[in-house]
Amino acid sequence: MLSFSEVTERLKDILSKELGDKRVYDKDVAAALGISKEHFSVLKKRNRLPLEELVRFCAARKISINWLLFDQDPESLCESTGRFAYVRYFKEINASAGGGAVNYESETERLYLDPKLEEILGKENIKNIEALNLIGDSMEPLLREGSIIFVDRSKTDIKKGGVFVIATEAGVFIKRVILKADGWVELISQNDLYPTESLRAEEVRVLGKVVGALERV
Repeated sequence: MLSFSEVTERLKDILSKELGDKRVYDKDVAAALGISKEHFSVLKKRNRLPLEELVRFCAARKISINWLLFDQDPESLCESTGRFAYVRYFKEINASAGGGAVNYESETERLYLDPKLEEILGKENIKNIEALNLIGDSMEPLLREGSIIFVDRSKTDIKKGGVFVIATEAGVFIKRVILKADGWVELISQNDLYPTESLRAEEVRVLGKVVGALERV
């Protein structure tokens, strides 16, 4: 992945063209990303990219995120991004019922995948995968708040356990799920601050299995 300074220079080149070849400063990049110049300065010192904001920036301009972050051929700026693999990305996710809750009915946009990430997720299975933001700390340290989570909607069998997106009467959550022999389902948070919940199997609807995460740095 490119460094903060390298990505920033690419953003400045893009914004310069939008502004009529005018000189672009860090404050202009911060404004385009929707963050304060102070926050941008802190990220710059730490060499930490604002991943979610970059995804939004690229989506609004139809720029491939894998060019911006992974040094894809610059000519791709002028090409259709249709040839790149992408997943539906739920960009607006709100905690609605405690740590780890998500609103799965939010608007979506396309999240274009770097070829390496596409290979990790499985090219043949991309059609079943969706991405969403993780809000809340109930799954830390396994899944950190602010990460982009990849969910395979075709994987709903909880017999062998795993981390799933599940729906209950209380809302939609990301939890470690264990199906007990007596038919009850345990919803487990990685964070010890949150208690384990037990529900009957018929009270839980499995929406998909978490198959990957892109941590926001």
